[in-house]
Order: sequence, then structure tokens, then C-alpha cells
Amino acid sequence: MNIDRMLKTVKGHPDSSKMGMIASHIGLVRETSLNGDPVKGIDVRFDREAIETIIKDTQKMPGIIEVLVDTCDGRLNVGDEIMVVVVGGDIRDHVFPALIKTVERIKKEGSRKKEEF
Repeated sequence: MNIDRMLKTVKGHPDSSKMGMIASHIGLVRETSLNGDPVKGIDVRFDREAIETIIKDTQKMPGIIEVLVDTCDGRLNVGDEIMVVVVGGDIRDHVFPALIKTVERIKKEGSRKKEEF
């Protein structure tokens, strides 16, 4: 995962002059589960076809110009990057909701995660 490369790609989009904002999400493995139990790591699997569909859907949202997603499958340790999502678009009111919706959909529809305690 290379967020600098992803940002350069978004900035290099043919419609980048219409872009007023780029927002990103970097998901990391936490040391505790949502209920507070200590976590040693996680095993995560991503469905690339589902993610491609989510990206295409997000790109159809108002004001969105580019959406990039990079993921890391397999056994991950605390502190490891799980997923990076970058969304470029015209204004905050379009970009932030698109970023949030993309991340939520990938977590729900495009991934499986098992925490290891």
C-alpha cells in the first residue's frame, strides 16, 4: 500500500482540475476489539469483484471524480494497514459522504474479518 502513489494517481486524473478535495481512509489493525478484548491480530479476506462494484457505484455519486482502493489480505498484526481508500471530488459535501459510504460498503459487502484473541 502506497498512499503517496494513490494520491498522485488521483491528482493525475484527466478531470483533476474539477477536484476541490481529496479525502482518504487508512484502516489499521487495533489492539482491542469493539467490545474491548485484547486482539493479537486479524485474518481478513477481500472480494475484489465486490470492491470493483462499490468503486463504480461511488464514482456515479454527485461530484465524485476518482475512487481508489487498496487492500491487504491475510493474517495481519496490530498496527498493520488493512485498507486504504482515496476519494477525489468537487466539494466536501460530496467527498466525505462518498468516502464514508465506500468504506462502510467494503467492510459490509467486500470483506470478511476474523479477530484473533
